[in-house]
Amino acid sequence: MNGWEVALTIAGLGVITVVTRAFFFLPRREVPMPGWLREGLRYAPLAALAAVVAPEVVLTQGRLIDTWRDARLFAVAAATAYYFWRRDILGTIVSGTAVMLVLRLGLGW
Repeated sequence: MNGWEVALTIAGLGVITVVTRAFFFLPRREVPMPGWLREGLRYAPLAALAAVVAPEVVLTQGRLIDTWRDARLFAVAAATAYYFWRRDILGTIVSGTAVMLVLRLGLGW
């Protein structure tokens, strides 16, 4: 690519980013949205997080894990149990990480 093509590509990507991210800020008044859509959008961040985390837990190099001796499974179980016990995000992260470290470093899983 020439220098002007790179500059044009960067400018185009910048314009597309600004337009798509500022779409809801451009109108002067609030865009009417049906109640079912507003309710559904409440779950979008949770769905996105699950879509990122779930493959990391159950896949290894693009294939399903084939053994129960995987530290990730026990770390997720411990973190989930802690969350339902205390409802604390920081404790959830710490407990899952602690179980993962013990199993990986201590037992060599």
